Amino acid sequence: MKAIQIPRRRGAFELVELPVPTPSADQVLLKVEACGVCHGEVVAIEGFMPGITYPRVPGHEIIGIIDKLGANVTGWRVGERVGVGWSGGGEKVTGLSVDGGYAEYTLASPVAMVRIPDGIAPVDAAPLMCAGVTTFTALKHSKARMGDVVAIQGVGGLGHLAVQYASRAGFRTVAISRGRGKEALARELGAHAYIDADSQDIAKELQALGGARVVLATAPNAKAISAAIGGLARDGEVVIVAGSGEKLDLTPMQLLGRHAVRGWVCDGPHDIDEAVAYSALTGVRTRVEAFPLARATEAYEHMLKAAVRFRAVLTP
Repeated sequence: MKAIQIPRRRGAFELVELPVPTPSADQVLLKVEACGVCHGEVVAIEGFMPGITYPRVPGHEIIGIIDKLGANVTGWRVGERVGVGWSGGGEKVTGLSVDGGYAEYTLASPVAMVRIPDGIAPVDAAPLMCAGVTTFTALKHSKARMGDVVAIQGVGGLGHLAVQYASRAGFRTVAISRGRGKEALARELGAHAYIDADSQDIAKELQALGGARVVLATAPNAKAISAAIGGLARDGEVVIVAGSGEKLDLTPMQLLGRHAVRGWVCDGPHDIDEAVAYSALTGVRTRVEAFPLARATEAYEHMLKAAVRFRAVLTP
């Protein structure tokens, strides 16, 4: 099979040929249909987490068809379409401590898999394994209730999904982005209002709308996140789902309105299952740019530069 490998820490992607892996008694073999390209691949390349060994096949937004079942696997059948996210089952991390989906075939643990409804195309489903489930669960577990103002900071790979989830959940959804280039799309996705971070005062505009119960920060722009804190309603919160090394600019005084700033990550397959089901039910769909496996480097670089509208997906 063809696969993309990271040969060593900080090594460039390499297109290689590998034997099709054989599942153990407790694994399944997946024929990969689509694999999302996520910023988490930086972790695999840079070796930020302990336990990463090389060479490594990255990719943790996997959609595939079950090709073979291990002898001990029950409750699944050959031919089912399934998804696998960051959690590889147990202590394994997909694309980091075990090989991921930048390949024509990959192994998976049944405890890490979720079923994918027929109504969602593989390329649309792949980003739900990470970007989708992260934004969905962040909103689900936030302080926001139906009718509250919820602001989505950033209308990109994560943000374009968050706008859809927020508006379908009954929140008064405000999209925040730089310039007016994404305003029409944001409104098409369900935003009720739009703030141009380049020309408008984010905090002032949010307060004019009554204050945001939640600001979901989906773009790692510390300046924009800091500016949004002043737009919170009493007992409001900023929930950060995309990080960077930049420092936030805030004072203790800004938190005295019972405001909070916190981060969020999802827990695993159960969360993914809920996000997929909700997406299918409400018609949330990803906007993707598909690339063949041989163009993985191009897809990855486009993702890093935010040049993709809005998620890059490999189609082995």
